[in-house]
Amino acid sequence: MSYVERRRFLWVLFLAGIALAAVVANSTTLARMSFDELAQKSSAVARLRCQSSETHWDGGELWTETRFTVVESNKGLLGGSITVRMLGGRADGVTSRVDGVPVFRAGEEVYLFLWGKPGEAYRVLGWSQGTFRIRRDPRTGEEKITQESSGANFDQRKQQFHADVRGDVQRDGIRGIALAAFQEKLRQALGRGVAAEH
Repeated sequence: MSYVERRRFLWVLFLAGIALAAVVANSTTLARMSFDELAQKSSAVARLRCQSSETHWDGGELWTETRFTVVESNKGLLGGSITVRMLGGRADGVTSRVDGVPVFRAGEEVYLFLWGKPGEAYRVLGWSQGTFRIRRDPRTGEEKITQESSGANFDQRKQQFHADVRGDVQRDGIRGIALAAFQEKLRQALGRGVAAEH
């Protein structure tokens, strides 16, 4: 390995170490949330189409900002497009992956339960818990919804999700339900939240 290659490698290790230390120092406790809790605690809920993502460094950490077109807004005042900012991503040859943080692809559609302050980029509430992927059956055209965290188990002691290596399905997650059934469940959960406020 040449001097230049060795130096570049050491810089990458140094930057990765800083990013890891910042993530550990700013670690977030994740709590399991029911569908109703997601609906009630979110500041916005919407069906969105991913346009693009961009990752950059901020405060020694990698952050990915994803731009979405709003297809349908169910809660909150959203314009025609929004930005969602999540920890992790890939930039300058460094990859940062945080368990439970969703990654989006251009063109895909999702329902997201969002939180954020006015004028700032949104975050996904509960990370994978607040992410609902939409899949269209190529034969029938029927759209089905799956909660991203439905394929993972939640460790109460560690307050984190982990993949279920046995292939079991999380009992309280949403997996492969029809779009109309999901929309009705969402309407009822949002209605219960409004009723609880009064």
